[in-house]
Amino acid sequence: MAFWKKLFGSVEDRLVDYYDEGVALVQDAKYHEALTSFRLALKSAPGDVVVLQQIAICYTRIGMVDEATKTYQHVLQKDPSSSGAHYGLAFIMVSSESPEKAIPHLESFLANAPRAEDARSHLEHARLTLAQLRGEAPSEASEPTLPFQENMLDVE
Repeated sequence: MAFWKKLFGSVEDRLVDYYDEGVALVQDAKYHEALTSFRLALKSAPGDVVVLQQIAICYTRIGMVDEATKTYQHVLQKDPSSSGAHYGLAFIMVSSESPEKAIPHLESFLANAPRAEDARSHLEHARLTLAQLRGEAPSEASEPTLPFQENMLDVE
């Protein structure tokens, strides 16, 4: 039996984790390829908001802003508290003709702040952007708009 497994591999060996593959491709800035992997991952887990957020990120990075916006909105229909979707949508809106529309999304992002250490820069960026949109002075912008806790940073 071991001979056949070596020759043909087991079913588990042949299965590809398309989500992990997509994440690796994003890290290599291969967004079109990552998009393909995430779409395949979505077939295995239809409606998965984490996969949909990754798809939206890819759309944003390849310049398909309308598709990214629709995808983030779809995520928010499924999970209104999705901090990643609020963050992505906020920064699409900041670059739009109506940047003030980003305010509620930045507020939602900060209200459901990610807890991973690598989210710290996103939190600070969101706080500063929100302060600027509200017209607050730079010294006010540097103060956190929400209580900051070391273990509150976990990106999903």
